[in-house]
Amino acid sequence: MTHHDPPGIIAPHIPADAYRRAETTGAPVVIVVHHTDPTGRPLRHYLFPITVAGAGVIGVFGLVAAFLALLDFAAHTAVAIGAAAGPISVSGIGLRLARGKH
Repeated sequence: MTHHDPPGIIAPHIPADAYRRAETTGAPVVIVVHHTDPTGRPLRHYLFPITVAGAGVIGVFGLVAAFLALLDFAAHTAVAIGAAAGPISVSGIGLRLARGKH
């Protein structure tokens, strides 16, 4: 009698005596494999787009903060220049940038 190893990668999980008994008697070997397929996509498929979107949001927040800081600096600069310069006139049209104290 020749000895045959069980086929496939499930072979080590079949008890040897059950396989040899089925081989000698000719009875079929029933192998039940419990396997569940994942129904949804894994979390890693969502992680990259969420990371890119989060980086974009942080970048936009930084851009808005820098723009507001620039506007604040420009407004303070204009007030300081207006307070120091007093009235400005161009070809007879006068513009008073800051009110006098009296």
